[in-house]
Amino acid sequence: MNVWWRTLLTILRARVMLRRRGPVPTRSVGRIRLRTLPTDIDLLRHMNNGRYASLFDLGRFDLLIRTGLWDAMAARGWYAVVATETITFRKSLDLWQRFTVESRLLGHDDKAVYQIHRAVVGGEVYAEMIVRARFLRRSGGVLPMDELFAALGGRDDLPPLPEWVPAWVDGASLPSTKEPAPSVWE
Repeated sequence: MNVWWRTLLTILRARVMLRRRGPVPTRSVGRIRLRTLPTDIDLLRHMNNGRYASLFDLGRFDLLIRTGLWDAMAARGWYAVVATETITFRKSLDLWQRFTVESRLLGHDDKAVYQIHRAVVGGEVYAEMIVRARFLRRSGGVLPMDELFAALGGRDDLPPLPEWVPAWVDGASLPSTKEPAPSVWE
């Protein structure tokens, strides 16, 4: 339940910042400060590996709102879904430890937007996650990237994707929903 409260607080804070300061550039690094709570830890008394993705969602909400993309999506009946994500852990976050979730849009291809999230303590990366998100229409269908950026006033200032990203997508992807995907163990 605490992630619900954190989500609401993050959304409210981001909306206030958007109203006061206007939209931030799409290349901005979003930062939100958090603390590891008792409901975040596992039996080993450090942040549960599954909790990172939920807390990185907060960074995604913050950045989507403050770039103006959230409102553009809501007005047009669009929404984003995570298609692929990979997280790498370097150090543990302990109970009550303060950390910052840093989030940045990495780039896009013709079907998806890529975002990096980091858990950072004192300038040091403890964990990092890359997310591939697709944008869909509530009425059905995938949203083309040119239409997405046109909604932001044509602000497609994201850099080209690093060379390793397409290989990561190919290696981590499952078959399309239109193809069979049987669970067969070798």
